[in-house]
Amino acid sequence: MTDRRTPHFADMPAAQQAGILCNNPSFQKFAAVRCGFPGDAFNASGAAEYLRTCCNVSSRRDLNSDQAARDRFDRLRTEFDAWTGRIAAPDSRRRT
Repeated sequence: MTDRRTPHFADMPAAQQAGILCNNPSFQKFAAVRCGFPGDAFNASGAAEYLRTCCNVSSRRDLNSDQAARDRFDRLRTEFDAWTGRIAAPDSRRRT
């Protein structure tokens, strides 16, 4: 019998993570609000356009091969996680 467990989100390729994220209603709301629209203004397509713009890619597939785009995607995910309350928001007043 084959073990067909779904891989952990963090272990998936970045493009696959981005696809899942864009289908998440919470991310759609995050993207809409960040663009100055009401929270229900975006669907998966609008969220995907927002993600591509933020990551400066023409296709989410580019996230798998462009390290700079992947870094931007990782920052976007961190901002989303902070927005949802999953992690503490980065302190912009951090002391050095």
